[in-house]
Amino acid sequence: MNGGQDLGGMDGFGPVVPEPNEPPFHAAWERRAFALTLAMAMPGGWNLDMSRFARENRPPHDYLSMSYYQIWLAGLDVLMKERGLVAEDEIAAGHSLHPPKPVKRILSAADVAQTLHRGGPTERETNTQAAFKAGDTVRAKSMHPLGHTRLPRYVRGHVGTIEAVRGCHVFPDSNAAGLGENPQWLYTVRFDGRDLWGADGDPTLTVSVDAWEPYLEKA
Repeated sequence: MNGGQDLGGMDGFGPVVPEPNEPPFHAAWERRAFALTLAMAMPGGWNLDMSRFARENRPPHDYLSMSYYQIWLAGLDVLMKERGLVAEDEIAAGHSLHPPKPVKRILSAADVAQTLHRGGPTERETNTQAAFKAGDTVRAKSMHPLGHTRLPRYVRGHVGTIEAVRGCHVFPDSNAAGLGENPQWLYTVRFDGRDLWGADGDPTLTVSVDAWEPYLEKA
């Protein structure tokens, strides 16, 4: 969707200044926010794309005023309330006020390390043929979906070249909406920087974006 999280190509935010030797967490509560999100995915039953959508689907003024892990906590609130795992008055109180909802599974302490290192492979087997091949010229569709999407706004409507075919992967637009994995072919598409940013852009700059097949059309 179009929202505050889609910052590529936006002006006025200043340069990106990486923090040297940045730690994974800057405070103990950030570590706890990450742990809670990981643990609650087991009883909650949501997938990676649902979790990402819950964090990104916030009003821009809300999203841009929060720190990274504040956004994680806000997304977790949404996911838990949607599934009846917590109520609004419990969030306000900071502790349980109602009988717990029965759940099918939980993340045990013994399984944490394995869960963290396993990740979530997204490539799937398919009987379909890729519509494009390396070297093909394609256009990123001009689209403005209300739901989740991984196509950056700044490449929409622009022409690029297929750099590589990455296989068939879970389609996040479908998966985030609870409509199934709906695997689609994934490509790396290279765009000329001047086409994206204008004639005054760096003539040596190119931008490569991973894009699912439904995002693309023949140019």
